[in-house]
Amino acid sequence: MPKIDLSTVPVRKGSGYPAPFDAPCAERTRHRLGDAGGLTDFGVNLMTLPSGGWSSQRHWHSHEDELVYVLEGELVLVEDGGETVLRAGDCATFAKNSGNGHHMINRSSATARYLEVGSRNPDDLITCSDIDMMSPSSDGRFLHKDGTLYPGQG
Repeated sequence: MPKIDLSTVPVRKGSGYPAPFDAPCAERTRHRLGDAGGLTDFGVNLMTLPSGGWSSQRHWHSHEDELVYVLEGELVLVEDGGETVLRAGDCATFAKNSGNGHHMINRSSATARYLEVGSRNPDDLITCSDIDMMSPSSDGRFLHKDGTLYPGQG
């Protein structure tokens, strides 16, 4: 596998969520390392989360296992069962179909960076825990939980 030159990997800023759910994640950035290296069975993302930012809306996956590994900084993992501080060197995993909604918030004054690893199951459905939103991984659209589309998701 060739070395990936991070400076050549496109940076995606924000989440793609419809407003107003995009606001807490607006400043996060993602480098899709797995895509840059040609991986197809699982994804690997280098995430940067500035102070005050959220990784995502709190969510869980129906068909996708997920792992995060903190490289630098401090994040607060928010799950159904409470909050846990994650620091550089800490790791957390989220089993598919657990129903345990999770996300991370950077409540520190410094930027945090972490790796996000997940399987790429096209049958995955992402369900948000605290808001009326879900997204099928196969098409990436955002829907209300009753199946109706958010505006602009045609």
